[in-house]
Amino acid sequence: MSQSFPIDAVTPELCAAIAAEGRAVLVAPPGAGKTTRVPLALMGQVAGRILMLEPRRLAARAAAERLAEQLGEALGESVGYRIRGESLRGARIEVVTEGILTRMLQSDPSLDGIGCVIFDEFHERSLNADLGLALVWEARAALRPDLAVLVMSATLDAEPVAAMLDDAPVIRSEGRAFPVETRWLDRPLPAAARLVPEAARLITEAEAATREGIGGTILAFLPGEGEIHRVAALLGDLPAEIVALYGAMDFKAQRAALAPAQGKRRIVLATSIAETSLTIPGVTVVVDAGRARRARFDPASGMSRLVTERVSRAEAEQRRGRAGRVAEGICYRLWARAEEGALPAFAPPEIAVADLSGLALELALWGSDGSDLAFLTPPPEAGLTEARALLHELGALDAAGRITSHGRALAAIPLHPRLGHMLLRAGRDAADLAALLAERDPLKGAPADLGLRLAAIRDAKAFADRYPHEVNRAVIARIREEARRLRAMAPAKGSAQGSAGGLSAGSLSAGAMAALAYPDRIGLRRKGDQPRYILSGGKGAYFNDGEVLGQNRLIVASDLDGDMRETRIRMAAPVDEADLRALFADRITMVESVEWSKREGRILARAQERLGALVLTDRALDQPSPEALARAALDGLRQNGLSWTPAAARMRARIALLPELGPVDDATLLADDDWLLPYLGNSRSLAALRGLDLTEALKARIGWEGQRRLDEAVPAHFTTPLGRKVPIDYDHETPSIELRLQELFGVTRHPMAGVRPLRITMLSPGGKPIAVTTDLPGFWTGGYGDVRRDMRGRYPRHPWPEDPREADPTLRAKPRGT
Repeated sequence: MSQSFPIDAVTPELCAAIAAEGRAVLVAPPGAGKTTRVPLALMGQVAGRILMLEPRRLAARAAAERLAEQLGEALGESVGYRIRGESLRGARIEVVTEGILTRMLQSDPSLDGIGCVIFDEFHERSLNADLGLALVWEARAALRPDLAVLVMSATLDAEPVAAMLDDAPVIRSEGRAFPVETRWLDRPLPAAARLVPEAARLITEAEAATREGIGGTILAFLPGEGEIHRVAALLGDLPAEIVALYGAMDFKAQRAALAPAQGKRRIVLATSIAETSLTIPGVTVVVDAGRARRARFDPASGMSRLVTERVSRAEAEQRRGRAGRVAEGICYRLWARAEEGALPAFAPPEIAVADLSGLALELALWGSDGSDLAFLTPPPEAGLTEARALLHELGALDAAGRITSHGRALAAIPLHPRLGHMLLRAGRDAADLAALLAERDPLKGAPADLGLRLAAIRDAKAFADRYPHEVNRAVIARIREEARRLRAMAPAKGSAQGSAGGLSAGSLSAGAMAALAYPDRIGLRRKGDQPRYILSGGKGAYFNDGEVLGQNRLIVASDLDGDMRETRIRMAAPVDEADLRALFADRITMVESVEWSKREGRILARAQERLGALVLTDRALDQPSPEALARAALDGLRQNGLSWTPAAARMRARIALLPELGPVDDATLLADDDWLLPYLGNSRSLAALRGLDLTEALKARIGWEGQRRLDEAVPAHFTTPLGRKVPIDYDHETPSIELRLQELFGVTRHPMAGVRPLRITMLSPGGKPIAVTTDLPGFWTGGYGDVRRDMRGRYPRHPWPEDPREADPTLRAKPRGT
């Protein structure tokens, strides 16, 4: 431990804070030595073992090796590590990946024997780190008040973390760095520019510009493995050693990238794995392509996927800092200086954007809904709700949201709950498929068939001899290795095989196994020539034209492109209906479907056997219930609109004049269905709906008391002196009637509609309008005389008395000859 580090200046303060408070936040830039010095400084200060979390397997193993090296010991003595599929116990310090901590807490919440938990590189804000800190903090409060907690970060807004940890002390280290010159592009790249050739061009320029001057290793940051290999191919002519560094590499190749360069100048093409934690010797030049690959929840596949995004300013600064650890350096950025302000300040925490199915399962296993835990960023409620719905569908949670025995078994398997469920239900036969679905596609440009991928995994050489598709052998190797590990965890025979109503052992096809993982992605082909499907979850999906799988009646889609209107199927497998019936017998229901068909303009009544949104069988329903018929007819009315007979239109117009009886516009009437349903049971066609008289239904809607008030205030008819009922028209501003003038003889008071005077159109004996008035007494004394003089000659057989007020009303004419 003779070498000094900048962090050494603050370790006494840090040790004092841990001793006094049992918690602290340490902020130190990359290269300060926090990962390799702090655990050793605390080793003599805390009782029990020290557990340090690293976000990646490579970083965990490299950190353990550096710690052991400083102690002059071999791994497994004082220092050990534990990562997925590999562990070596240490007596005092154990470096683990973040998911390992969750498993330790779930099996032993008190973390017996652990004296301090260190969260390294917490600024990366992985979901497992946020969950681990929340669980550790609750365990400390409830079970282990002596447990020390230290959060370490290179770039972090420390105050919120400190506040969450009950105002923990914040210690800062300035670090040690040489000046780094930053060089940007002269102008932004065109929108159509491709990342790989532009990155290769910039690396080539940087290598030529620094070859004779600054020298040293060039560290180039690229989004992912694919870009690294393509850029390496373009740099083949450079006089340099090209080395790759990414998380999925085997440890031997990773260690080679971290070893000192020998002879040729070295160019390390790395993902964001090289931003922190790892020490790459001799780096003086950084080339930053400005992109990072992050986990994002992809509703199309139902799992987290890696997406490529622009880096944050914090990430860019960390990358830049790698050039100044050993000497003055240069950072080349593949963007213009003017674009810097548009970069986000920090990358979003994974908990805010990731699939929360795993988190929801861990919370249920912990016995919490999450609201009582101290999350730095609380998980979005909508995401948790969606995740819990999936877990309930998989049988991991019961109806009350409590974890089931199946859920406990799922939590112990290091897979997405969908794939873990498939592995437990299908057994070891599903190991290859589970590993395949958890990895990137190993075939480039191949059809959507999952069976092709499984064939390549099981015999890559035979596959290559038979098929022309390009095989990514590195991905195939990773899938095979993961499948071997999963096979050892899986039951020999899953619960879906050999059980009552299930399938016989060994009979599960790839499609049947995929259906277990994706019960919401089972697709039934729609009618027609195009390969379009309805998925059991209700979404529409399609294959590209020419896709062979598009000929199958039933498929299971494991990967979709995420289009919200109709999604494209990128990967799938065919499945037999018999298998679906065996696997999902408890979910297949017989449903009476009584629905309005807009295309046929009538009600279609069917008895359907359904699996989710899929209709497996369909036959005519002879006697649908009256209520179902009425509701289907109501849907028809809502699609086609209400039709009004003259009588119903008059009734609606009357009701509209009494606001206390409620609005009677079409939208309101159709939204409130209770008044209408009892009158729709026999309306099975569009013609029947259009001929429907809604008068009685409107009366029922306002009730007996409403009808009484309506008849008083807005009567339907005017009764003439002859006892004849004349309908009152309320379609105009003033209520109106039309009748023969002679029928009003003897009426000396103007007729009223409630409290409103009627507008009277008086007709000649031939039925033609001859006068309009809203003041009948005034008409008798005024305008009637002119009408009498004009009409007597035209209609001599009809009475035209001088004083109509004294005459008897009549509709009769005088007999001829009188």
